[in-house]
Amino acid sequence: MSDPPRTPLEIVQTFMNTIGRKEYDAALAWVADDCEYTNVPLGTVRGPEGVRAVLEPFFAPTLENEFVWRHSATEGAVVFVERLDRHRLADRWVELPVTGVFEVRDGRISLWRDYFDAPTILNEWPRAEED
Repeated sequence: MSDPPRTPLEIVQTFMNTIGRKEYDAALAWVADDCEYTNVPLGTVRGPEGVRAVLEPFFAPTLENEFVWRHSATEGAVVFVERLDRHRLADRWVELPVTGVFEVRDGRISLWRDYFDAPTILNEWPRAEED
């Protein structure tokens, strides 16, 4: 059994790996109750339930999610990550370059901002069928 994550970087890595597997309860245990999560072009939500409300429907059509870390840097409790988010859908992979900024407080993510070009992902993402 591996040691639990201790550094802000390890906490963010653990969170991202877990949320990518769609293990929502386990992943959201790493999110502070007052966390502010912003998809910069799309809006802000708060707390674990806000994060779940954004990610669970977004990941619903995915068969697999992969976060390829290109670069990361930390300064105290702040973690910067340049990554390529890859999402396998039924018929193809969709990729999105993202830069994320995380702040960790008391072992949990208290702030998360992702910066990306919304049309890059939205133009490739399956649309919900209208009733």
